[in-house]
Amino acid sequence: MIEVVDAMDRQVRLAQPAARVVSLVPSETASVADLAGVERLVGRTDYCVEPLGKVEAIQSVGGTKGFDVAAVQALRPDLVLANKEENSRPLVEALMSAGLAVHVSFPCTVDASLEYLDSLCLLLGVDAKCSDSVKKCRAAAKRARREQENMAVPVFVPIWKDPWMTFDGGAYASDILEICGAHNVFSGRPRLYPLAADLGKTKPRIGPKVRARDTRYPRIRLEEIIERGARAVLLPDEPYAFSEDDATAFRELDVSPSLLTEPVDGKDLFWYGTRVAGAIVRICDQVEQLRSVCFGGYANK
Repeated sequence: MIEVVDAMDRQVRLAQPAARVVSLVPSETASVADLAGVERLVGRTDYCVEPLGKVEAIQSVGGTKGFDVAAVQALRPDLVLANKEENSRPLVEALMSAGLAVHVSFPCTVDASLEYLDSLCLLLGVDAKCSDSVKKCRAAAKRARREQENMAVPVFVPIWKDPWMTFDGGAYASDILEICGAHNVFSGRPRLYPLAADLGKTKPRIGPKVRARDTRYPRIRLEEIIERGARAVLLPDEPYAFSEDDATAFRELDVSPSLLTEPVDGKDLFWYGTRVAGAIVRICDQVEQLRSVCFGGYANK
Protein backbone atom coordinates (compact mmCIF):
# COMPACT_ATOMS: atom_id res chain seq x y z
CA MET A 1 0.00 0.00 0.00
CA ILE A 2 1.25 3.47 -0.95
CA GLU A 3 0.19 6.33 1.32
CA VAL A 4 0.99 10.04 1.13
CA VAL A 5 -0.55 13.12 2.76
CA ASP A 6 -1.55 15.89 0.37
CA ALA A 7 -1.98 19.65 0.80
CA MET A 8 -5.52 19.18 2.14
CA ASP A 9 -4.19 16.89 4.89
CA ARG A 10 -5.87 13.93 3.22
CA GLN A 11 -4.41 10.44 3.09
CA VAL A 12 -4.04 9.46 -0.56
CA ARG A 13 -3.83 5.67 -0.82
CA LEU A 14 -2.93 3.50 -3.79
CA ALA A 15 -2.73 -0.28 -3.82
CA GLN A 16 0.12 -0.05 -6.33
CA PRO A 17 2.00 2.65 -8.29
CA ALA A 18 -0.27 4.64 -10.57
CA ALA A 19 -0.15 3.44 -14.17
CA ARG A 20 -2.94 5.71 -15.48
CA VAL A 21 -2.57 9.35 -14.43
CA VAL A 22 -4.74 12.36 -15.22
CA SER A 23 -2.92 15.60 -14.48
CA LEU A 24 -4.92 18.79 -14.08
CA VAL A 25 -1.79 20.91 -13.49
CA PRO A 26 0.65 21.88 -16.28
CA SER A 27 3.79 21.67 -14.15
CA GLU A 28 2.71 18.30 -12.75
CA THR A 29 2.06 16.93 -16.22
CA ALA A 30 5.65 17.78 -17.13
CA SER A 31 6.89 16.29 -13.85
CA VAL A 32 5.14 12.95 -14.43
CA ALA A 33 6.65 12.77 -17.91
CA ASP A 34 10.13 13.51 -16.53
CA LEU A 35 9.88 11.04 -13.66
CA ALA A 36 8.03 8.09 -15.18
CA GLY A 37 7.50 8.76 -18.88
CA VAL A 38 4.72 10.41 -20.84
CA GLU A 39 3.04 7.03 -21.34
CA ARG A 40 1.80 7.15 -17.72
CA LEU A 41 -0.43 10.10 -18.63
CA VAL A 42 -3.91 9.34 -19.97
CA GLY A 43 -5.39 12.81 -19.45
CA ARG A 44 -4.33 16.44 -19.21
CA THR A 45 -5.71 19.98 -19.47
CA ASP A 46 -5.59 22.34 -22.44
CA TYR A 47 -2.83 24.24 -20.64
CA CYS A 48 -0.57 21.22 -20.18
CA VAL A 49 1.84 22.02 -23.01
CA GLU A 50 5.00 20.19 -21.99
CA PRO A 51 6.75 17.99 -22.93
CA LEU A 52 6.28 19.68 -26.29
CA GLY A 53 5.86 17.24 -29.13
CA LYS A 54 4.63 14.45 -26.87
CA VAL A 55 1.89 15.87 -24.68
CA GLU A 56 -0.34 16.70 -27.66
CA ALA A 57 -1.24 13.03 -28.08
CA ILE A 58 -2.71 12.86 -24.57
CA GLN A 59 -6.47 13.46 -24.31
CA SER A 60 -7.49 16.83 -22.91
CA VAL A 61 -10.28 17.07 -20.34
CA GLY A 62 -10.69 20.86 -20.62
CA GLY A 63 -9.23 23.78 -18.72
CA THR A 64 -7.63 23.85 -15.30
CA LYS A 65 -10.62 25.65 -13.77
CA GLY A 66 -13.36 24.12 -15.90
CA PHE A 67 -12.30 20.57 -16.63
CA ASP A 68 -14.92 17.93 -17.49
CA VAL A 69 -15.46 15.67 -14.47
CA ALA A 70 -17.17 12.99 -16.56
CA ALA A 71 -14.31 13.00 -19.04
CA VAL A 72 -11.81 12.44 -16.23
CA GLN A 73 -13.88 9.56 -14.86
CA ALA A 74 -14.16 7.97 -18.31
CA LEU A 75 -10.36 7.71 -18.52
CA ARG A 76 -10.38 5.37 -15.47
CA PRO A 77 -7.32 6.94 -13.85
CA ASP A 78 -5.46 5.31 -10.96
CA LEU A 79 -4.49 8.81 -9.84
CA VAL A 80 -5.63 12.38 -10.49
CA LEU A 81 -3.18 15.21 -9.82
CA ALA A 82 -4.70 18.56 -8.81
CA ASN A 83 -3.57 21.80 -7.22
CA LYS A 84 -5.29 23.74 -4.46
CA GLU A 85 -4.93 27.03 -6.30
CA GLU A 86 -4.99 26.15 -9.99
CA ASN A 87 -8.08 23.92 -10.04
CA SER A 88 -11.71 24.50 -9.16
CA ARG A 89 -12.36 23.13 -5.70
CA PRO A 90 -15.97 21.98 -6.38
CA LEU A 91 -14.81 20.04 -9.44
CA VAL A 92 -11.90 18.45 -7.58
CA GLU A 93 -14.25 17.49 -4.75
CA ALA A 94 -16.60 15.96 -7.33
CA LEU A 95 -13.77 13.68 -8.43
CA MET A 96 -13.15 12.70 -4.81
CA SER A 97 -16.85 12.02 -4.29
CA ALA A 98 -16.77 9.77 -7.35
CA GLY A 99 -14.21 7.62 -5.56
CA LEU A 100 -11.13 8.60 -7.57
CA ALA A 101 -7.72 8.83 -5.91
CA VAL A 102 -6.90 12.54 -6.02
CA HIS A 103 -3.68 14.13 -4.82
CA VAL A 104 -3.92 17.88 -4.20
CA SER A 105 -0.67 19.84 -4.11
CA PHE A 106 0.13 23.38 -2.99
CA PRO A 107 3.90 23.99 -2.73
CA CYS A 108 4.67 27.64 -1.96
CA THR A 109 8.46 27.28 -1.62
CA VAL A 110 11.22 25.45 -3.45
CA ASP A 111 11.66 23.16 -0.44
CA ALA A 112 7.94 22.35 -0.53
CA SER A 113 8.32 21.60 -4.25
CA LEU A 114 11.07 19.10 -3.42
CA GLU A 115 8.77 17.48 -0.84
CA TYR A 116 6.05 17.32 -3.48
CA LEU A 117 8.42 15.48 -5.82
CA ASP A 118 9.10 12.92 -3.09
CA SER A 119 5.35 12.30 -2.77
CA LEU A 120 4.87 12.13 -6.53
CA CYS A 121 7.70 9.62 -6.82
CA LEU A 122 6.02 7.42 -4.21
CA LEU A 123 2.70 7.56 -6.07
CA LEU A 124 4.42 6.66 -9.35
CA GLY A 125 6.63 3.95 -7.88
CA VAL A 126 9.82 5.88 -8.66
CA ASP A 127 12.82 5.85 -6.30
CA ALA A 128 13.40 9.54 -5.59
CA LYS A 129 16.96 8.89 -4.40
CA CYS A 130 17.84 7.39 -7.78
CA SER A 131 15.86 9.80 -9.98
CA ASP A 132 18.13 12.07 -12.03
CA SER A 133 15.36 14.68 -12.22
CA VAL A 134 14.96 14.86 -8.44
CA LYS A 135 18.71 14.85 -7.81
CA LYS A 136 19.20 17.72 -10.26
CA CYS A 137 16.49 19.78 -8.52
CA ARG A 138 18.04 19.24 -5.08
CA ALA A 139 21.53 20.00 -6.34
CA ALA A 140 20.45 23.19 -8.12
CA ALA A 141 18.67 24.53 -5.02
CA LYS A 142 21.62 23.69 -2.76
CA ARG A 143 24.15 25.25 -5.13
CA ALA A 144 22.11 28.45 -5.56
CA ARG A 145 21.76 28.94 -1.82
CA ARG A 146 25.49 28.36 -1.30
CA GLU A 147 26.51 30.78 -4.04
CA GLN A 148 24.31 33.72 -2.99
CA GLU A 149 26.96 35.82 -1.25
CA ASN A 150 26.22 39.05 -3.09
CA MET A 151 23.73 41.85 -2.59
CA ALA A 152 20.21 40.81 -3.57
CA VAL A 153 18.77 42.60 -6.59
CA PRO A 154 15.44 44.30 -5.69
CA VAL A 155 12.90 43.29 -8.33
CA PHE A 156 9.26 43.73 -9.16
CA VAL A 157 7.36 41.03 -11.05
CA PRO A 158 3.83 41.81 -12.25
CA ILE A 159 1.38 39.00 -12.94
CA TRP A 160 -1.56 41.08 -14.18
CA LYS A 161 -2.52 44.64 -15.04
CA ASP A 162 -5.60 46.91 -14.88
CA PRO A 163 -5.01 46.98 -11.99
CA TRP A 164 -1.37 45.98 -11.66
CA MET A 165 -1.01 42.85 -9.57
CA THR A 166 1.96 41.01 -8.09
CA PHE A 167 2.70 38.45 -5.36
CA ASP A 168 3.99 38.66 -1.80
CA GLY A 169 6.50 36.48 0.05
CA GLY A 170 4.02 33.64 0.47
CA ALA A 171 4.06 32.73 -3.22
CA TYR A 172 6.30 30.10 -4.79
CA ALA A 173 7.70 32.63 -7.29
CA SER A 174 8.92 34.86 -4.47
CA ASP A 175 10.85 32.01 -2.88
CA ILE A 176 12.61 30.92 -6.07
CA LEU A 177 13.59 34.54 -6.73
CA GLU A 178 15.12 34.82 -3.25
CA ILE A 179 17.06 31.58 -3.71
CA CYS A 180 18.41 32.93 -7.00
CA GLY A 181 19.63 36.20 -5.50
CA ALA A 182 16.73 38.56 -6.18
CA HIS A 183 14.54 40.27 -3.58
CA ASN A 184 10.82 40.59 -4.27
CA VAL A 185 10.16 44.17 -3.15
CA PHE A 186 6.53 43.26 -2.43
CA SER A 187 7.40 40.24 -0.28
CA GLY A 188 6.04 41.95 2.83
CA ARG A 189 3.05 43.61 1.20
CA PRO A 190 -0.19 41.60 1.63
CA ARG A 191 -3.28 42.12 -0.46
CA LEU A 192 -5.74 44.53 1.13
CA TYR A 193 -9.52 44.65 0.79
CA PRO A 194 -11.39 46.30 -0.88
CA LEU A 195 -9.51 47.20 -4.09
CA ALA A 196 -9.53 50.89 -3.13
CA ALA A 197 -7.54 50.02 0.00
CA ASP A 198 -4.99 48.08 -2.04
CA LEU A 199 -4.56 51.18 -4.20
CA GLY A 200 -4.16 53.49 -1.20
CA LYS A 201 -7.50 55.27 -1.62
CA THR A 202 -9.24 54.12 1.58
CA LYS A 203 -8.57 52.24 4.79
CA PRO A 204 -8.47 48.45 4.59
CA ARG A 205 -11.21 46.33 6.03
CA ILE A 206 -10.41 44.13 9.00
CA GLY A 207 -12.12 41.16 10.58
CA PRO A 208 -12.36 37.38 10.31
CA LYS A 209 -13.81 37.38 6.78
CA VAL A 210 -10.85 39.38 5.48
CA ARG A 211 -8.32 37.30 7.40
CA ALA A 212 -9.73 34.15 5.78
CA ARG A 213 -9.02 35.44 2.28
CA ASP A 214 -5.91 34.79 0.22
CA THR A 215 -3.71 37.88 0.64
CA ARG A 216 -0.73 36.73 -1.46
CA TYR A 217 -1.61 38.73 -4.57
CA PRO A 218 -1.69 42.49 -3.87
CA ARG A 219 -3.04 45.01 -6.37
CA ILE A 220 -0.58 47.90 -6.44
CA ARG A 221 0.10 51.47 -7.56
CA LEU A 222 3.04 51.88 -9.94
CA GLU A 223 4.48 54.44 -7.53
CA GLU A 224 4.88 51.68 -4.95
CA ILE A 225 7.47 50.02 -7.14
CA ILE A 226 9.69 53.07 -6.73
CA GLU A 227 8.83 53.54 -3.06
CA ARG A 228 9.93 49.97 -2.32
CA GLY A 229 13.25 50.41 -4.05
CA ALA A 230 12.94 48.14 -7.06
CA ARG A 231 15.86 48.33 -9.47
CA ALA A 232 14.53 45.95 -12.10
CA VAL A 233 11.21 44.72 -13.47
CA LEU A 234 10.92 41.14 -14.71
CA LEU A 235 8.05 40.69 -17.16
CA PRO A 236 6.80 37.08 -17.38
CA ASP A 237 4.93 35.58 -20.32
CA GLU A 238 2.39 33.89 -18.03
CA PRO A 239 -0.15 33.98 -16.44
CA TYR A 240 -0.32 37.24 -18.45
CA ALA A 241 1.91 37.74 -21.48
CA PHE A 242 3.51 41.16 -20.94
CA SER A 243 4.73 43.05 -24.01
CA GLU A 244 7.27 45.70 -24.95
CA ASP A 245 4.50 48.30 -24.47
CA ASP A 246 4.26 47.24 -20.84
CA ALA A 247 8.03 47.58 -20.45
CA THR A 248 7.79 51.15 -21.72
CA ALA A 249 5.38 52.05 -18.91
CA PHE A 250 8.00 51.10 -16.32
CA ARG A 251 10.88 52.82 -18.10
CA GLU A 252 8.89 56.05 -18.11
CA LEU A 253 8.45 56.11 -14.34
CA ASP A 254 10.09 59.15 -12.72
CA VAL A 255 13.03 57.46 -11.04
CA SER A 256 16.81 57.66 -11.40
CA PRO A 257 18.43 55.44 -12.42
CA SER A 258 15.58 54.22 -14.58
CA LEU A 259 14.23 50.75 -13.96
CA LEU A 260 15.77 47.89 -15.88
CA THR A 261 13.11 45.84 -17.64
CA GLU A 262 13.61 42.31 -18.91
CA PRO A 263 11.39 39.43 -20.01
CA VAL A 264 11.47 36.29 -17.88
CA ASP A 265 10.12 32.81 -18.55
CA GLY A 266 6.89 32.56 -16.55
CA LYS A 267 7.20 28.79 -16.32
CA ASP A 268 10.55 29.20 -14.55
CA LEU A 269 8.89 31.43 -11.94
CA PHE A 270 5.61 29.62 -11.42
CA TRP A 271 6.09 25.93 -12.34
CA TYR A 272 7.19 23.78 -9.43
CA GLY A 273 8.28 20.14 -9.77
CA THR A 274 11.02 18.86 -12.04
CA ARG A 275 11.34 22.20 -13.86
CA VAL A 276 13.06 23.60 -10.75
CA ALA A 277 16.54 22.40 -11.74
CA GLY A 278 16.70 24.29 -15.02
CA ALA A 279 14.67 27.24 -13.74
CA ILE A 280 17.12 27.96 -10.93
CA VAL A 281 20.07 27.96 -13.33
CA ARG A 282 18.34 30.31 -15.76
CA ILE A 283 17.03 32.73 -13.11
CA CYS A 284 20.40 32.81 -11.32
CA ASP A 285 22.11 33.74 -14.59
CA GLN A 286 19.59 36.47 -15.28
CA VAL A 287 19.84 37.91 -11.77
CA GLU A 288 23.64 37.90 -11.96
CA GLN A 289 23.48 39.97 -15.13
CA LEU A 290 21.07 42.41 -13.48
CA ARG A 291 23.35 42.67 -10.45
CA SER A 292 26.33 43.65 -12.57
CA VAL A 293 24.30 46.47 -14.13
CA CYS A 294 22.56 47.63 -10.94
CA PHE A 295 25.60 47.57 -8.67
CA GLY A 296 28.45 47.84 -11.16
CA GLY A 297 29.94 44.51 -10.13
CA TYR A 298 29.54 41.92 -7.41
CA ALA A 299 28.91 43.99 -4.30
CA ASN A 300 28.95 42.04 -1.07
CA LYS A 301 26.18 42.25 1.45
